[in-house]
Amino acid sequence: MRTEICDRLGIDVPIFAFTHCRDVAAAVSNAGGMGVLGAVGFSAEQLEIELTWLDEHVKGFYGVDLVIPARYEGAGMDDLSPEQLEAALAERVPAGHREFAEELLNSHNVPHLPPEEQHAQLLGWTAVTAAPQVEVILRHPKAKLVANALGTPPKDVVEKIQESGRLIGALCGSVKHAMNHKNAGLDFVVCQGTEGGGHCGEITSMVLWPQVVEAVGDLPVLAAGGIGSGAQIAAALAMGAAGAWTGSLWLTVEEANVPPAQQQTLLDASSSDTVRSKSWTGKPCRMLKNDWTEAWERSDTPSPLPMPMQMMVALDAVKRGHRYPEAAKDVAFNPVGQVVGMMTKVERTGALMGRLVEEYLAACARLEALNQR
Repeated sequence: MRTEICDRLGIDVPIFAFTHCRDVAAAVSNAGGMGVLGAVGFSAEQLEIELTWLDEHVKGFYGVDLVIPARYEGAGMDDLSPEQLEAALAERVPAGHREFAEELLNSHNVPHLPPEEQHAQLLGWTAVTAAPQVEVILRHPKAKLVANALGTPPKDVVEKIQESGRLIGALCGSVKHAMNHKNAGLDFVVCQGTEGGGHCGEITSMVLWPQVVEAVGDLPVLAAGGIGSGAQIAAALAMGAAGAWTGSLWLTVEEANVPPAQQQTLLDASSSDTVRSKSWTGKPCRMLKNDWTEAWERSDTPSPLPMPMQMMVALDAVKRGHRYPEAAKDVAFNPVGQVVGMMTKVERTGALMGRLVEEYLAACARLEALNQR
């Protein structure tokens, strides 16, 4: 199961786990894979705390995932500070969108936040606001890998990361995007089919993975989108992938910082309960469909705004959903892939890693037996 990228990153198995929870990231890295912490929800100061904790609890290395979109509202306003950019974009948000979001939450009796928690920063949804996060990452040697979730990272970010000895890559949902990453000199691409949770394209994994592998040549490809078993990892490697990039699976492990009500919603969901929606971030994002996603799709309601302004509308809902998960379960932000239908029990991260490896070996054994017939 060991591939070349394992040697470059100092890991035992090519299993990458995207998560917003530092405990999960540490557990995956300590089990031989690479935990990748999603940074978009953290200020630079908070990210410093998270990475310092990971430095102390990870025996080897870990990764960090940024969100610097290639295209977004406000791109080109690089002369502004993060605070100035946030203020400038806030002026472009129609009052009707905020009012509609507020009415939707009130209709579901989701309590308001305490006054001290009401301000929600834009954080890492633009190049300007993500720049301080990059500087934090560069101060932590165990942060061996950086991935950008939306588009090819800016040239200066790529140069800084590579000059520090780290690997930098980005997610893609098409051959075109993969070639953009390759031409920009990235070290790897994460090829995500439409089954995947979060931001994704329209092409399925089984079709997309081999196309991207062939197109980028010797550039390592990490397969993502719908991976929930070791057999699927074996299939990805058989098609030329250098490893598996997983995400949704880690929402239902014991270490995940997911409220019990939200976790139970995931455990109860089937693979047909997800939808690609712009209602939270402004770009197509796969999540559990609920009253929030359906409300923004109606013809008599506001249309989602471009990124990052839609997230500026939705940030209050995200925070209220985290604080009051029971009340907000029908209007909560639940990004997850179609693999949710395979997520039927809670288990320890280490046990899940072990199961993935065992299932991979069993799949390889089945193929070997067929080859010997």
